[in-house]
This record gives sequence, structure tokens and C-alpha cells, in this order.
Amino acid sequence: MTTTANTATAGPGHRDTTGPAVVVRDLRQHYGDFEAVKGVSFEIHPGELFALLGTNGAGKTTTIETLEGFRRPSSGSVRVFGLDPHGHPRGVRERTNAVLQGSGLLEDLSVDETMGLAHDLAAGPRDTAEVLDMVNLTDKGGVAVRQLSGGQKRRLDLALALVTRPEVLYLDEPTTGMDPEARLETWRVVSELKRDGVAILLTTHYLEEAERLADRLAIMHRGEVRVEGTLAGVLAGWGDRVGFRLPENVRTSDLPDLPGADLAVETRDHALWATYTAMDEDVADRAHHTVAALVAWAAEHGTTLKHLQVRGASLEDVFLQVADGASDLVSG
Repeated sequence: MTTTANTATAGPGHRDTTGPAVVVRDLRQHYGDFEAVKGVSFEIHPGELFALLGTNGAGKTTTIETLEGFRRPSSGSVRVFGLDPHGHPRGVRERTNAVLQGSGLLEDLSVDETMGLAHDLAAGPRDTAEVLDMVNLTDKGGVAVRQLSGGQKRRLDLALALVTRPEVLYLDEPTTGMDPEARLETWRVVSELKRDGVAILLTTHYLEEAERLADRLAIMHRGEVRVEGTLAGVLAGWGDRVGFRLPENVRTSDLPDLPGADLAVETRDHALWATYTAMDEDVADRAHHTVAALVAWAAEHGTTLKHLQVRGASLEDVFLQVADGASDLVSG
């Protein structure tokens, strides 16, 4: 009927906030000779959102399926509320839920009928009208599921998970197909869940989503975690960018070599642009030092730095470099 993982929960009053709700230690998963997950470790605490990012085939979905108890680890351990989700499905699934990529909604049921069935199966459910209001589907109660748009179906998937009052919530690409307004509304709901003490694991290809919501994140590549930490810590480890459009009288070979900064030149809008990535350990001053050196070089050569831009690394910068295999393990 639904993309949700299961039903009831003990409710917010029974939540243990003294330790991590989810603990993954050196998780490995094999499919025959192929190792899909290679020694992944992380924790998620109540009220925290952990974003697990990566390219298709990185091992994210396999990791979630193991956490849900659908797969036994090939090696390593997974614990949810201190229990093995594969060996203790009842004790875990009553307190967890998920919004998965594939929708299992019954197309012939109405939204109200779908919600009512989920409500009847849950032990301590939320009021369905309250949940539909949370996901902005109140006016769709009498509409058949088949008549919903793709984004509306994703919001219904989320509503079905929220009915059960989960203490741990797995969100696997939850906003795929949503328009920008619906995506913002979903982010608001997720932020409220964090404030209520729900531990959340998010996978998404919308990097802005991870930047907005994540307390900590990891980027997987070919089954391994290549980058892990807080957003600020991760971005600080990937340098500041100082860029400008090359003056017409300056050749690429004329550009200076700056200590602690890597140079890249690309064509953009039919012009050459130079970007220096400052990687000095002194995070607070590295962009300033790079800009000062470039301004001094420009003055010495009688030219100007047109369209000068200074910015920190973005999550997209980090993600693309990891996807290109340009990173060793980095923590922040």
C-alpha cells in the first residue's frame, strides 16, 4: 500500500535522548563477489538529520535497506535503539518508518482511504487530518491516488510515514518530483520533526536539500565514505575560491603561482576564467591572502581583475570532486 517501512511507535514521550538512535559500524555488504558497501560507519542522534550522499550505485540504498532490517550485514554491525534490525524486526520497526524511492500506493484508493488504513494499522497514530495538513494535502482527501501528481504522491508517502509517529525516519529521495514550493514545505516539515527529536537519515540528489537540513553528512563513492562531518567542517576542508575573467592581454601562462593555492582555467561564456582554490590551513585568512597576492600581481602588470569573485567551497564542489575520484577520506 505504501512506501513506508512499517507501523507503530511508542510515541514522543518514550524517546531515549541519551545516546545515538542509529549506530553503523564498519558495515560491509556483498552481492556475490561484488562489495557494494565497504566499511561504512556513522551515528544518528535524536533530533539530528544525517545526510548520506553519493552518486547512483554508491551504496546508499543498500545501507538503508540494511538499517531497515531487510538485509543482514555481510560483516560489521548495525544497531537501531541498540537492537539488530534484522534479528529484532518487531522491536525496531514499531519505532521506525521510511519514505522509499519506489511508491507502493494503491492507485484506486482515495487519499483519505489510504490514510485511514495506515491509521488503523498504527499503535499510537497521529490524527490523519493533522498529518494531511502538515504535508499540504488537506484538499486532496477525496481524490483517488491515481489522480495525484508525482510530487503529491511523494507528499502522501511522507504523510503515511508521519502517521506512525516514528522515532527514526529514513528519507530516500523524498522530494523527487516536487515543485519548488512543495519542496520548501517538505523541508519545513522535516525541520519540525528534528525539533520533535526524530532521528533522520536522508538521501538526496538535491544538494541544496542537504545544505538546508543536514546537521552532519557523508558522501559515498563506490561503497566507501570519502567525506564526512558537519557541513561547515566539510566545506572548510575544501578551500576558498577566488575567480576572475582573464584580461584580454593576459595569457594563461602569465598567471602567477601562488603558495597554498591551486589554479584552474576554464572557458565560460566565450571567455577564459581563472579560479584559484586557496587551501591554506589558516582558514580565516586564506581567501584574503590569495586576493591580496592577485591584486598585487595585477598592479605590477598594469591590469585589472575583472568580475572578481570570492566564495567558499560549495557542497556541489565537494560532491563533484568526490564523484571524479579526486578525494581521499576527509573529515570535518
